[in-house]
Amino acid sequence: MALSEQVGESLVPPCLTTRAVPAKPWLMDQQAPNLDEMSFEQALKALEQVVQQLESGEVPLDESIALYERGEKLRSHCQARLHAAQARIEKIVAGPDGKAAGTEPFDAG
Repeated sequence: MALSEQVGESLVPPCLTTRAVPAKPWLMDQQAPNLDEMSFEQALKALEQVVQQLESGEVPLDESIALYERGEKLRSHCQARLHAAQARIEKIVAGPDGKAAGTEPFDAG
């Protein structure tokens, strides 16, 4: 007798039923695109897909763990890209006459 029949279909989490949807293989680490080659936008989109799959509750436990690990790497990549972009931003410095006199590094602090 199947677990779902023993305890009632409504009590079994979706990830433990035979209807569980496997994670998309390209999201898994061993087959995923190289993070260094991904733009910020690509990595963010991939991260959003990982989050969506994890929130669905329909991914088996082992795949959920692998997805979480991939998501953490994507989050870290996005954060590094944002920091790099911030370091490149320069603010325009106005001279005494109000016109642009040059630039200086952006200070986020």
